[in-house]
Amino acid sequence: MNFFSEKALSVVPYTAGEQPKDRRYIKLNTNENPYPPTPKLRELFSTFDPSALKYYPAPASDALRREIALCEGTETENVFCGNGSDEVLYLAFAAFFDRNRSACFADITYSFYEVFAKIHGVPYVTVPLDHDFRIDPEKLRAAQCAGYLIANPNAPTGVGIPLAEMEAFTASVPDKLVVADEAYMDFYGQSCVPLVRKYKNLLVVKTFSKSYSLAGIRCGYAVGDAALIDGLFRMKDCMNSYPVDSFCEAVCSVALQDREYHAETVRLVVSERERLRGSLLDLGFTVPESKANFLFAGKAKKSGGEIYRALKEEGVLVRYWDRPILRDFCRITVGTPEENRILIEKLKKILS
Repeated sequence: MNFFSEKALSVVPYTAGEQPKDRRYIKLNTNENPYPPTPKLRELFSTFDPSALKYYPAPASDALRREIALCEGTETENVFCGNGSDEVLYLAFAAFFDRNRSACFADITYSFYEVFAKIHGVPYVTVPLDHDFRIDPEKLRAAQCAGYLIANPNAPTGVGIPLAEMEAFTASVPDKLVVADEAYMDFYGQSCVPLVRKYKNLLVVKTFSKSYSLAGIRCGYAVGDAALIDGLFRMKDCMNSYPVDSFCEAVCSVALQDREYHAETVRLVVSERERLRGSLLDLGFTVPESKANFLFAGKAKKSGGEIYRALKEEGVLVRYWDRPILRDFCRITVGTPEENRILIEKLKKILS
């Protein structure tokens, strides 16, 4: 007997990057930061009182919201926290879109947007990227919709949109919601957060998974006008009153406070990103200029699928999608200098 709902049967779930356990790999497929989180967490681990875990956490994550507001230069009322930025985006679809309020996003972007639209019954319009993988704001503006989701830098291409361009676009659509998904923004430094005081239609979504090296703790947040934040809280309280646990809140607060360490790890990733891109270009790859912690590399002597499979056989994991345009490329997370050195050696062997 089939117990699934019509919705469950019709939707195609998001496919996360591989997490294989059969052998030890150099893992460059899920955009984790190759460096550990702040060493100040060791002190937290030794002092955190486990008896506190018998109580439910603060429903609104107020302590963490205050810390985020301090770091982002905004007010607590302008911050919402969730169980990873994916949950924040899911709640944004629930709060701001429905069958009469359609969404618009690029045809090549974070594939969860399409999944969330379908699970919520939201009509959506996709806009093709330019030949150089850029998102053209004019094409977005021409779409008939209630709001936009813009990954900046975009995934999986890594191409970024300058802050001035994002502001001009947001100002030009005052009656439509602009969700700036900035999961990788710390590697670019062109965040829209300073604009939320000026534009009530702007919601910026961020995560602790990437630049803070906390993918395993699961926490993300949004910054926006208080009315938009209230919309997210309304949906959260219909689904999960306690999305951020007490330990997670403490961990993320400590990570935010160690700004010097965070800045240094970002600098290391950006420096290695540029070096790795140069090496890939030397091997004949087409590699758009990335503003994220990964590179979109393809159109070399072999197809994206061939390179993905050969690298996996050699013990290196990268991300591959068997879809038009994407199948010509692999997305490669920037690793440590040693991991990247091994990657280039393996690619030289594969291509020869």
